[in-house]
Amino acid sequence: MAMKIARRGQIPAFLVMDVMRAANRLAATGADVIHLEVGEPSTGAPAGVRQAARQALETGRLGYTEALGLPELRARIAGHYRDVHRLDLDPARIIVTVGASGAFLLAFLAAFEPGDRVAMAAPGYPAYRHILRALDVEVVTLRTGPEERFQPSLAAIDQAIAQHGPLDGLIVASPSNPAGTMLAPADFAVLAAGCEARGMRLVSDEIYHGIEYGIRPMTAAACSPSALTINSFSKYFSMTGWRLGWMVVPPELLRSVECLAQNMVISAPTLSQLAALAAFDCHDELRGNLRRYAANREVLLNELPAAGFARLAPADGAFYIYADISELTDDSAAFCQRMLADTAIAATPGSDFDAEQGHRFVRFSFAGSTADMVEATRRLKQWRR
Repeated sequence: MAMKIARRGQIPAFLVMDVMRAANRLAATGADVIHLEVGEPSTGAPAGVRQAARQALETGRLGYTEALGLPELRARIAGHYRDVHRLDLDPARIIVTVGASGAFLLAFLAAFEPGDRVAMAAPGYPAYRHILRALDVEVVTLRTGPEERFQPSLAAIDQAIAQHGPLDGLIVASPSNPAGTMLAPADFAVLAAGCEARGMRLVSDEIYHGIEYGIRPMTAAACSPSALTINSFSKYFSMTGWRLGWMVVPPELLRSVECLAQNMVISAPTLSQLAALAAFDCHDELRGNLRRYAANREVLLNELPAAGFARLAPADGAFYIYADISELTDDSAAFCQRMLADTAIAATPGSDFDAEQGHRFVRFSFAGSTADMVEATRRLKQWRR
């Protein structure tokens, strides 16, 4: 007799992981693969973080922490907001999580009920959509393009409300994945106030804060009392595999998020928390990473047009170039497969981020070395001749 399979798991794959698997298989044959598909810093954790981890291992005292996280780490995170945003946050509102992914799961469970409607821009990070779908929350797509800088607006929200009915939340990412675009601080504040006025819970993905090229980011924690603000040690702090993130939680949701964390994960990894205490003392090294991202960005923005990729999003922040390839193909997945086979360059089809129009786009990650960016554009120009 066949056993039941829960429909919660019947969600789309995260295509970038499939691309990475195909790229790794090609590399195993001896091919010199250049990985422009994964949004992961190629640098390791800062030296100070690694040293703190070694010291923590020597103590052997790596039991559970409280579900909210180490008090000293929560205080250091609050200090980070004071240093970067001139914002005094109560450390009691900060919850340390198992990566930003764990934070999104806790946030969505605490803030939304099955049947609620939550809006997000397309293109957007697919895991938002997939987690919400697994939780029986309806995702309302806000169509965006270059004219909107691939970011949501109050006009788009009101149009969605007119079409679908009241919305319960909005997810916004600035800098965004995949487009790398940012909302100017004044525009972000207007959007946050508009959500507040419409009774919509704002969930702000700020995991790329610290990786920007001219525009300073606004944190939702500074402009919306009801917002859930999510950040991570993975991107700017270059600690992807340590699986550590955090949330700034409005007071009315604190206990809900704490109880969910207690029951679902107990606590974030203690070793990672102890090591992360040192991350805030490593800005010199981390700013060196940022200088490399900036150099990589310039290489791609300058050289991709010569390879036939002329319509590029501005890439205000993060480490992505989102390219409109509609003049080259109407099937970005097939295009990326062919590009990998012909040039050994892995990139992510836009269909991972936008089910309706992503077939016209491809995302290039410039989180790797500058030498890889130079070689990738050389291969692409040769391929496109």
